[in-house]
Amino acid sequence: MKRRARLAGLLALPMTWLIGVYILSLVLLLATAFWVTDPFTSKVKPGFTLRNFEQLFVNPAYFNTAGRTLGIALAVTVVSILLSVPLGLFMAKVASPWLRGVLAAAITLPLWAGYLVKVLAMRITFTQEGFFNWALAPLGISGPGFNMVTVVLTLTYLWLPYMAVPVFTAIRQLPPNLFDAASDLGAGSWRTIRTVVLPLIKPAIIAGSVFTFSLSLGDYLVAKFVGGSTQMIGSIIASNINLNPPIAAAFSVVPIVFVVVYLLGVQRTGALERM
Repeated sequence: MKRRARLAGLLALPMTWLIGVYILSLVLLLATAFWVTDPFTSKVKPGFTLRNFEQLFVNPAYFNTAGRTLGIALAVTVVSILLSVPLGLFMAKVASPWLRGVLAAAITLPLWAGYLVKVLAMRITFTQEGFFNWALAPLGISGPGFNMVTVVLTLTYLWLPYMAVPVFTAIRQLPPNLFDAASDLGAGSWRTIRTVVLPLIKPAIIAGSVFTFSLSLGDYLVAKFVGGSTQMIGSIIASNINLNPPIAAAFSVVPIVFVVVYLLGVQRTGALERM
């Protein structure tokens, strides 16, 4: 009896937060998505309509924004993987302890500053008179400016640590004799990475991808500051949260669906069971 009381006391606060705040707020959000906005008074009235969800498909701006946001999130995840795997291999198997520490500090550096500070730093970097254009000027090349490419680069800069750290940790735990065995069997560097390293660090890559994918889906300030005319799902939600809350609530369901589908796809690979 005392054990049950102790367990209940231990779980009371987190369960209150999970059920009473987190889950309840999502339920209320979903309920609001079915409500109606009066076209004359702009007041929201409780009710039930599927028109708000219908707008996500029939309105080209909404549909294209959802597709664009999904593409950006996937691009950020892919770029993060392409950067993290070779960087993790170098840090874990090649770099000296001193250089490894420097690179680890450089990777986690974005986590030391505030979110808006980092976005502002990238905005300054990609301005017309910024560092990027200055560095490419001798080659006669100009930077991308403020567009979707800059959004992907900025989001990668923000969320790369969430991919690089688990990938580096997984690679560091690989026994050195695996690389020696692959070399003795005639496998080159690229084949060793493809057939030995990647299958073994797949759970770490998937764990990192969950963060890079979901965090990129929910972002919109990056698009606002460095995306030019680029809009993401969050941009539509922010612009409608006061004018048309049911539409904002309906659009808020879209990234939730994307993440759920992504997690279900990941679960089918069996990688989550090995994490």
